[in-house]
Amino acid sequence: MSETQTPVLEIRDLHKRFGDLEVLKGVDVTARKGDVVSLIGSSGSGKSTLLRCANLLENSQQGDIIFEGEPVRWQGEGMNRHPADRHQVIRIRTNLSMVFQQFNLWAHMTILQNVMEAPVTVLKEDPAEVEERARALLAKVGIGDKCDAYPAQLSGGQQQRAAIARALCMRPRALLFDEPTSALDPELEQEVVKVIKDLAAEGRTMLLVTHDMRLAADVSDHVVFLHEGKISEEGPPEKIFKHPETERLRQFLSATVAA
Repeated sequence: MSETQTPVLEIRDLHKRFGDLEVLKGVDVTARKGDVVSLIGSSGSGKSTLLRCANLLENSQQGDIIFEGEPVRWQGEGMNRHPADRHQVIRIRTNLSMVFQQFNLWAHMTILQNVMEAPVTVLKEDPAEVEERARALLAKVGIGDKCDAYPAQLSGGQQQRAAIARALCMRPRALLFDEPTSALDPELEQEVVKVIKDLAAEGRTMLLVTHDMRLAADVSDHVVFLHEGKISEEGPPEKIFKHPETERLRQFLSATVAA
């Protein structure tokens, strides 16, 4: 991969506060086309907050978020800082599809309707074309027979696969996964892990917050270990998981394996 290629997503010196609590303390993350970047760390280290800031679901107080070479334009400072251009926010969000821990499917819609909703209403795409794509994506994630079912009729693993199909239906430049398997029991978790591995093998650009160290080791090009809002260590999975340099990362990996 060319180092001169414009990254799909670049985060520089990002700071995020919730009141007096500083959650991110100057974080830098870069994802180029086809990269899978995993964010690991203990609860409260800032992983999910970083993902939400990248997708502009949370406002950061300092630093740059750059999508395909285009910086987010801000107005205001500190706790009053927010994006200056609503249309830019919508464009970036539609190109950085997020898959949440709790699925976030609409209960009153069928699975097919869930997957079709955003491309039709947000992107104003032709419903017939979107339906064809949605059905193909649901088949791709292994639940093509569930198009007419409602979320409550599906297992957790099936719901999460539907959520992944919904994210893919937007044809995003990158996928953001926020602990996509942590709400699932081990058997259902493997259904979702398989889909994520398949997407990585296809060369999809992904930022992945995960507690599953085996998944991070298997799919990542780059792993970032966050500790207390800062990057404590980062590198290729071989280095992070087999040759950790810091005592904090060694403790974290030891505790994770023991769990």
